[in-house]
Amino acid sequence: MGIDPKRVTPAVKIDDGRDYVPTATPIVFAHHFAAIAGAGPIIGPVMALIYGWGPAWLWVLMGGIFFGAVHDFSALFVSMREGGKSIAEVARKSLGTAGFILVISFTIVMLILVNATFLNASATALTSVIDSVQVGLGKGQILFRWADDAGNKVIVGGIASMSVIIITLFAPLIGYLYIRRHVSVAKCSAFAILICIVSVTAGFFLPVSLNPLLWMVLISVYTVVAAGVPVWLFLQSRDFINVHLLYIGLGLLFIGIFASGIRGAEARFPVNNIREGISHVGFLWPGLFITIACGAISGFHALCAGGTTSKQIRSETAIRTVGYYGMLLESFLAVCVITAVIIGIDMHQYKQFVLPVADSKFQSNPILAFALAFGRTLHSGLGLPLSFGILFGMLLLEGFIVTSLDTAVRLNRYLFEELWRVVFRDPPKILSHYWVNSGLAAGLMFGLAYNNTVNNIWSIFGTTNQLLAALTLIIVSFWLLSQKRSVWYTAIPAVFMIITTVAMLAILLFTRFIPQGNITLIIADLILLGLSAGIITIAVKTLHSYKTGIPLSAPVADDIEK
Repeated sequence: MGIDPKRVTPAVKIDDGRDYVPTATPIVFAHHFAAIAGAGPIIGPVMALIYGWGPAWLWVLMGGIFFGAVHDFSALFVSMREGGKSIAEVARKSLGTAGFILVISFTIVMLILVNATFLNASATALTSVIDSVQVGLGKGQILFRWADDAGNKVIVGGIASMSVIIITLFAPLIGYLYIRRHVSVAKCSAFAILICIVSVTAGFFLPVSLNPLLWMVLISVYTVVAAGVPVWLFLQSRDFINVHLLYIGLGLLFIGIFASGIRGAEARFPVNNIREGISHVGFLWPGLFITIACGAISGFHALCAGGTTSKQIRSETAIRTVGYYGMLLESFLAVCVITAVIIGIDMHQYKQFVLPVADSKFQSNPILAFALAFGRTLHSGLGLPLSFGILFGMLLLEGFIVTSLDTAVRLNRYLFEELWRVVFRDPPKILSHYWVNSGLAAGLMFGLAYNNTVNNIWSIFGTTNQLLAALTLIIVSFWLLSQKRSVWYTAIPAVFMIITTVAMLAILLFTRFIPQGNITLIIADLILLGLSAGIITIAVKTLHSYKTGIPLSAPVADDIEK
């Protein structure tokens, strides 16, 4: 690609103190990884295990290396070379104004779906309760608060709730220390770990019990604020604190799996369960590739790369670390999630949590399925109390979700601002104010989340997410083509994902949304199909407009500026 360590990055060149802030690579990596991971690499693989662990594991492994990491790295590189612009702005250069409007409209719809999915998942996680028997707790336990008078269920989500509140309150202080006072990353990390410990400890003594709707309102208000203030005040600094919980949780998960293997743990899941997967989710293709979502490839990552990350990197040498290796770490997380679930719970428990029958007393909750599997893996491998592992699993997931939410709403704010500049020759002053655009993004997120559950919108969220990845790879391919560079390694994944995702949109429309009469999702599906058709048409015409003397595998130039 031609990384140049001497080239001045957009963060250094602009450095406006709000969006463009040159930052140390470990902090940028922490922000980027926490933002891109979200609930996707946990919830997606858990739901896809109905096909058996073999297909899920194989797609995460192959997709993560050859699709997802290539997508993330190339999107971040191109965004930085274009001055920290979003992938939609890059599309204007490659596909023209019409292509730009279609891409940015598609991206806004996609982000609203992402935000609604994660907002629902967050409210579910923060209010989760679990049977005390499954946690291994008796009537006399004093570690957790009881969720009912009979002493049958304990509060798990309330502890995570307090942790989220405390971490958020301390975020501006951490940001002040490393941005304003230039305190070393090591010292800030030590302080961040202390904050995490205090937040979890406080959660045991003062768990916060609110209903899901109230949590959705509070989180929506928080994201409006976080999307408008300088990036270091909440977004970057909160991610930096929270990522320490994520690193520790991922490390514990891997060690627990490894130790469980040494102790003789066996998979309690079938390697191949495709027939049953088809009956619950749909055909292996495209169903599996969509359900896995972020664990293999995710268009949301391109938005993070071009929206916030490219504005913080202070040296081009960090692009590989942040972009490529960040995605590999996410895929590694997805592999660990798959392994923990297949050794931690059996198929009966899996269906009880994730795919309960219509008349069951249980509601679908893949979050609890993961937390229980996480706890049992740590218990069997390291001998840690089951309740500790379940709580840590919940904290791990909730940490990923909230850090993605505030990033996604900020990204939507950027996109609205870009859209108004194209739609209006002279945009009304009110539409240029970041509080208005942040509020619009958060309001649309809340409205969709309020009317749908995670399970309802996961399929269309995953489809839209993967479709954006395909469109990003198309845009990157045209950019590379314009620079007379090799494009096959971005063009092949782009074509595969375009075919897969458009097929899934059509399947969802005719087999699920129309039969269910879900007007909101029918409209969203039709809009996405229309936008996709428009973008593909423009892409084909653009490809034909290129001179025939420019092959798809043109030799790499010595200098990208040529």
